[in-house]
Amino acid sequence: MTSDDAKQKLILAGLILEDAGQGDMTRGHVSVRVPGEPGHFYMKPHSFGFDEITMENIVTCDLAGNKIAGWAPRHSEIYIHSEIYKARPDITSIIHSHPDHAVAVSATGRPLRMISQPSAAFFDGVGYYTDTIDLIRKPDQGAGVAKAFGKHRAAFLKNHGVVVGGRTLEEAVILSIMLENACRIQILAESAGDLAPEFPSDDIAQLHDKLSRPEQHGVNFDYLARRARARR
Repeated sequence: MTSDDAKQKLILAGLILEDAGQGDMTRGHVSVRVPGEPGHFYMKPHSFGFDEITMENIVTCDLAGNKIAGWAPRHSEIYIHSEIYKARPDITSIIHSHPDHAVAVSATGRPLRMISQPSAAFFDGVGYYTDTIDLIRKPDQGAGVAKAFGKHRAAFLKNHGVVVGGRTLEEAVILSIMLENACRIQILAESAGDLAPEFPSDDIAQLHDKLSRPEQHGVNFDYLARRARARR
């Protein structure tokens, strides 16, 4: 994948996330490592919505949180990205957003329950960052988020939002949408009363493995990109 390919996918990711209701005015952000340069990453610029990413306004940043290329300002919460990238060399794309149902679940302090197919994508767990509701504007705060993220592919920032990472940008986007879907279902189910027992862990693990296949992420990303483009 070339640098232009990565930037084009970042643009599509923004359109998909906005179309999926993940936007919070200009506050969410998405990034992807520069191909062949794991110490640098492309990122949505500050002051623009998910649906306003262009080839011209994408910024390039390093693992210290510095902007090294691009005319637009970088996000003040860049340390969410830089610190996770430092801690997790297997992660190539990171999304931070504030979807309503995920924020609501984070406010309960409860874990994500394995009560739906979307939740099974997170059978290996979701981290919890509980140090502050404030913006993550300092390296040590970013390091705290990275620690909470741990070995997982997602973490709740309590009363704030979520962070999702993927081995590919496609995976990160699809997991962001699935996490919000899982949280919405959990709130609906818990509001109805006591829940029936979950399926056995072996059964859920099998579904997790199927949902985690890269080809599944690619197929769904391409579909969502076609849908987002058609609506514009």
